[in-house]
Amino acid sequence: MKIQQPVVSVYTVPTDAPEADGTLAWDTTTVVVAEVTAGDTTGTGWTYGPAAVADLLHEQLTPVVTGLDAFDIAAAHDAMCRTVRNAGRPGVASCAISAVDVALWDLKARLLELPLARLLGRASDTVPVYGSGGFTTYHETHLAAQLGGWVHGQGIPRVKIKIGEAWGRAVPRDLARVQAARQVIGPQAELYVDANGAYTRKQAIRVGHALADHGVGWFEEPVSSDDLTGLRLVRDTLVCDVAAGEYGYDLPYFARMLAADAVDCLQVDATRCGGITEFLRAAALAQAHGLEISAHCAPHVHAAAAAAVPNLRHIEWFHDHVRVESLFFDGALDPDGGFVRPGAGVGHGLTLRSADVEEYRVV
Repeated sequence: MKIQQPVVSVYTVPTDAPEADGTLAWDTTTVVVAEVTAGDTTGTGWTYGPAAVADLLHEQLTPVVTGLDAFDIAAAHDAMCRTVRNAGRPGVASCAISAVDVALWDLKARLLELPLARLLGRASDTVPVYGSGGFTTYHETHLAAQLGGWVHGQGIPRVKIKIGEAWGRAVPRDLARVQAARQVIGPQAELYVDANGAYTRKQAIRVGHALADHGVGWFEEPVSSDDLTGLRLVRDTLVCDVAAGEYGYDLPYFARMLAADAVDCLQVDATRCGGITEFLRAAALAQAHGLEISAHCAPHVHAAAAAAVPNLRHIEWFHDHVRVESLFFDGALDPDGGFVRPGAGVGHGLTLRSADVEEYRVV
């Protein structure tokens, strides 16, 4: 069954409020969708990134995957990785590879008339999620409504907020927001924070000690994820788990992070690292080091693959991407109780509402 030329589209969706973390601010989310067909069956994949992802996909990836066997995903993945050698694998190229790879896995499962979770082989029927948002731009009422909705409304027992505002120059407000978050969610729910690499090494340690007073158990990117020595220092000093890895665009990145003993939980993003193919490889690499993984963002891309990972901790129920995926696809999952259950329907179970989202299309 031969792969036809992939169809690519780009959509930009305004956020529902101004958003920022410790090192970046934004007011739109751009999603690049790849549709790959073989025979009369189409698989859908997507990534989050600039429209340049679609340009690279058209110019470099479409020619090498067209005509390949739809069942030979490893061959297609290898061909895509080889063809971007001179363009550079990290960044835009890897996001483009990821979108096609996700579409290929969805296509294969649909051709076999199987749920993707079953094709991959489940390690668990349910996948834990954590609510993620709490942007630094949120006022206290907005923050309370979002966190309370997850914990008390949907029964999600773990949530994350952004700290490190203004590149770490607003620590008193960071800690006040953490305290407010704890008051909203109560003493039993797990509280996570994400500094997006905003702090210096010693600053992150000082903040981390203060976070312990509020029962924070997860400190994501306390320093830049490129600073493996700094991550190791923070990890060895603090009681809470240190997490990073969302900017992993290939397997060697994860190997370096694990070899440096830089994290307690490795984050992997299938929309960046090379799709479901590389996501599963990274999970196996982490398991060899005795660590769990957590899927970063794009929860509906990750759900089925996450169910196949025995060393999975959870997936991120990220506000922006949940909103986009619920708007763009039929078949969105329900996180009530703190879990999702992938497996309904064939493939990843989602169907693009092309006509309904045309107003957001930019390419």
